[in-house]
Amino acid sequence: MRELVFALEYDPGCNRVADALVDHPDARIRSLSLHATAERLWRVDHVTGGPAALDDIEDAFLTADYYADCLAAGDCGATQDTRVLDRTDDTLVLYSDWERTPDCASVPHIARDHLGDGVLFETRHEGRHYTWRIIHSGEGDVAAFFEDLESAVGDCARTEMLRTTDTSAPNGEAAADPGRLSPEQEAALRAAVEHGYYESPREVDVGDLADHLDVPRSTLTYRLRRAEERLAKRYVAGEQLAGASTPL
Repeated sequence: MRELVFALEYDPGCNRVADALVDHPDARIRSLSLHATAERLWRVDHVTGGPAALDDIEDAFLTADYYADCLAAGDCGATQDTRVLDRTDDTLVLYSDWERTPDCASVPHIARDHLGDGVLFETRHEGRHYTWRIIHSGEGDVAAFFEDLESAVGDCARTEMLRTTDTSAPNGEAAADPGRLSPEQEAALRAAVEHGYYESPREVDVGDLADHLDVPRSTLTYRLRRAEERLAKRYVAGEQLAGASTPL
């Protein structure tokens, strides 16, 4: 089995949910389940954030004409039903069921075309960044998948490959390092260190650093946060491993 992780970065006005998340930087959406057949897609999403964020995100889900992962540039004529399964002060659980038309395209359906059946999906949406984790057999054509994906998103979003690895290594060896940084994350982290972003007080803010790297501020923030997360998890895993190997 193979793991494929990539992110879509939406431009303003291209995805109503992304626009709502930008207005509420502390809000997050992650999929609890996501399934697709040739004709349908259904998913359950868990949203966290403050009351105002939940209101805006719920409205985006319920009123968007074709949000449920359709990548069409206009109304594709698909039928979508979104329902609120649960709502508290800081969480929202949504169910979406989407029946596609010949004009519809989506990440799961493009993946089924090129990576085969039995594909598993996990998503995480923060601001304009929509991260996809796909587990597939490894027998499909990943290059063709990305070609079709980039064609489908067009000018509305940019794609960024984060990693592609075996989910388990042969002969019982350790799996590929999940803490490995993508080239974009490594470049962002290196520039942040070199320009004093991690000094106290900081010698550069994230806006100036983004200008230096010629990337949007939100993109740089996302890459640094993901790099920090992976390095922190790798450090803790290393500490646990070292502790487990220490003789009593």
